[in-house]
Amino acid sequence: MPEFESVDYFTDQSLIPDPYPYFDYLRDRCPVLPDGPAGVVAITGHQEALEVYRDPAMSSANAVVGPFAPLPFTAAGDDISELLEQHRGSIPMAEHVVTMDAEQHWRTRALLSSLLTPKRLSENEDFMLELADRQLDSFLANGRVEFMSGYAKPFSMLVIADLLGVPAEDHKEFRIALSDQLAGELDTEMQHNPLAWLEQKFTDYITTRRESPRSDVLTQLALAQYPDGTTPEVEAVVKLATFLFAAGQETTTKLLSAGIRNLAEQADLQERVRSDRTLIPSFLEETLRLESPVKSHFRLARTSTSIGECPISAGATIMLLPGASNRDPRKFDNPNDFEVDRRNVREHVAFGRGPHSCPGAPLARTEGRISMNRILDRMANIRIDESEHGAPGNRTYHYDPTFVMRGLSELHIEFDPAP
Repeated sequence: MPEFESVDYFTDQSLIPDPYPYFDYLRDRCPVLPDGPAGVVAITGHQEALEVYRDPAMSSANAVVGPFAPLPFTAAGDDISELLEQHRGSIPMAEHVVTMDAEQHWRTRALLSSLLTPKRLSENEDFMLELADRQLDSFLANGRVEFMSGYAKPFSMLVIADLLGVPAEDHKEFRIALSDQLAGELDTEMQHNPLAWLEQKFTDYITTRRESPRSDVLTQLALAQYPDGTTPEVEAVVKLATFLFAAGQETTTKLLSAGIRNLAEQADLQERVRSDRTLIPSFLEETLRLESPVKSHFRLARTSTSIGECPISAGATIMLLPGASNRDPRKFDNPNDFEVDRRNVREHVAFGRGPHSCPGAPLARTEGRISMNRILDRMANIRIDESEHGAPGNRTYHYDPTFVMRGLSELHIEFDPAP
């Protein structure tokens, strides 16, 4: 595919609508490509991705910034572990769990054990059912909706707010402050760093709960301890809560919108899932496989190692492309086709694997299951709004212009009231 030889994956906007032919081009060159874009090692194979996700030689220190923040030291030799630990604090987002390794990552992630309990998740599921109907009630009479702003974004935001114990009386404030539609009305600091507002809110919550404990979820989070019984600094708890709050919304929003687009584009599939709701879990997994919400994961090789048969030098930046690995024909038959009853669909890597597998994956799956059920209960003949996206065969969809995430910017649909 000569047209891809000069393409810059990180900046070329022509790849945004459909990156999959480019991923095929990279995989055809080699599933482990040592001379990938911007000098990264590009992973497009499924088995090779599993190796990276599970290899303790791979650090997550650069998970967020990839190749765009140079290491604060010169990598030399076959083991940079000591240098990495000395300079870790200089790497962007080092205070967040997503960039932590080994014991630090395990200790920080363990703080979630007091929050992600079966009892709490069950309570959160009851809230989801009520919220789904409340969001649907807000637009069902119109027969049409822009699904992202009308359902997916407010639903996912309020679900994670409830899980973290944000008081119900503050839900409206969260929805307004974090709404994309109101970004132009926010102060300069909020526009520059949306997490700053969240961090202040959760700092207030956690500090107050530590001073005056209550019988609520925020108190459980505030009083959570590391496995050794020590109490984390307030800042550590706040960073964990805010990252979970922000990241949890992105995955769910993109899963819901991709799922609804699939139903709206394929009438036969819609009726099949509508008539057999047991297919919803596999429908969601196949949606995740074909449209993985995270487009790029990054890792840093702490030691010289190998992926597949490709030697990797210590200090190399590894770029995993879940959307490519999930369409690897060596793993999935007819990888570009949507097959709702695909035999091995749960083997996709949309949520990563290994120690850094997405902790919110069970929550996202539950949000998807409840949403799809209630939408199919209350909306019939769901279809794409052709006045916004064009007729079949000439559709136009806009996606978020980023190499980090894969998801629709907007999705206009029409529907009939369910009988």
